[in-house]
Amino acid sequence: MIRPNSALWLKTLAGAAALSLTLAACGSSDEPEDTATGTDTATSEETTDEAGAGEDFTNDECASDSTSADTFKVGGILPLTGNLAFLGPPEVAGVGLAVSDINAAGGVGGADACHLILDSGDATDASVANNSAQQAIQGEVSLVVGAASSSVTLNIVDAITDASIVQISPANTAVALSGYSDFYFRTAPPDGIQGDALGNLILQDGFQRVAFIVFNDAYGTGLRDVVQQTIEDAGGEVTYGANGAGQEFPPAQTSFSAEVSGALATNPDAIVVLAFDETRSIVPELQNAGFDMSKVYLTDGNTSSYGEDFPAGTLEGAKGTIPGNDPESGFKDRLSGWYESAQGEPLNDFSYGAESYDAVVLAALAAVKGGATDSVTIQENLAAVSGANGGTECSTYEECVAALDAGDEIFYRGPSGIGPFDDENDPSSAFVGIYQYDAENNISLISTVEGSKG
Repeated sequence: MIRPNSALWLKTLAGAAALSLTLAACGSSDEPEDTATGTDTATSEETTDEAGAGEDFTNDECASDSTSADTFKVGGILPLTGNLAFLGPPEVAGVGLAVSDINAAGGVGGADACHLILDSGDATDASVANNSAQQAIQGEVSLVVGAASSSVTLNIVDAITDASIVQISPANTAVALSGYSDFYFRTAPPDGIQGDALGNLILQDGFQRVAFIVFNDAYGTGLRDVVQQTIEDAGGEVTYGANGAGQEFPPAQTSFSAEVSGALATNPDAIVVLAFDETRSIVPELQNAGFDMSKVYLTDGNTSSYGEDFPAGTLEGAKGTIPGNDPESGFKDRLSGWYESAQGEPLNDFSYGAESYDAVVLAALAAVKGGATDSVTIQENLAAVSGANGGTECSTYEECVAALDAGDEIFYRGPSGIGPFDDENDPSSAFVGIYQYDAENNISLISTVEGSKG
């Protein structure tokens, strides 16, 4: 387990008490539909739905011969398939909308912006992401946005770094990736923030004996370690699935009766499920065993609406956490409007959409500041445009470019709400949303906490 020496402080925006944080672990997210083709002609479609109605969006796909020498070329390695594919659409939308907005504002120093969306798959088949990484490298992209899964990123980050290409993940939360490479950045917070927030949430709900049903990968065990430490530091106890107990299950396992019966035999007050798509099999096992489902806690890998998966009331009262700010409704409308114009359907999930959008805008602003669209120039200027040097606060690409043109240092404050990049290329501050399930097994935000790396 990896832990920092400093404290992280959480401020609950919805009225919860301040929480003290630590650091460790990992994060995730896998892919949607591939929107890349071989044309650089921007397509503009006006949405007819309420989301983004009346606005023209462009779906600016990269030409096959484009490179970072003459184009701001965004390579997205995002979950189009695999067990996190439900998180893909908002990430694709974030990239696509950002490119659309950048071109609407005149491009990047006179160069057009475009996107090349590729599949990351998931950690069960490394060849998918590896092939996409090679496509991005050979295509000489300005940056890579992705992967969503920390385990997938750990499989491709060395190749991308060796090619001197900036990689910005909108969803990685593994602490092992903090400071991993000069070319690796992320717009999602490390799991220390989410893990400590979840541990304190469980304690505030009055639970002291906690069991984990956790899969054995960097994300699951790393996040488990932080939650466990938080609970134990407050005098609580982990009854099953603890670090060192050897009770994790392998990813892609399909039957969980042994794990559920083992956890319930320890008489826990609450159960934390750290899994991805396996959650759809774990939840019915818990319910059939008679566990009070309002005492179940999920995290970003599985906190999603399950209205079509489980009978009404199955998860009512259960809670989950998702790193990242809950963007204002106008941004969500635009995100969904872009996706509908490009893919023919609106979004039903917005997880990591804002983080994907901000990854692209930050890189574009770095290119403007440095005067070129190549990746080395972007890497050299990313921290500065994120506000690491202070400067004029601005919230849109167009507004920030105007400040740069005036000779100002800038602090881009986009819809994700993250603070400036720190010396490990992590957000120095970020938000974690706390969600609760209703009677229809759908989630709604009940509070937001803001955490800072000390």
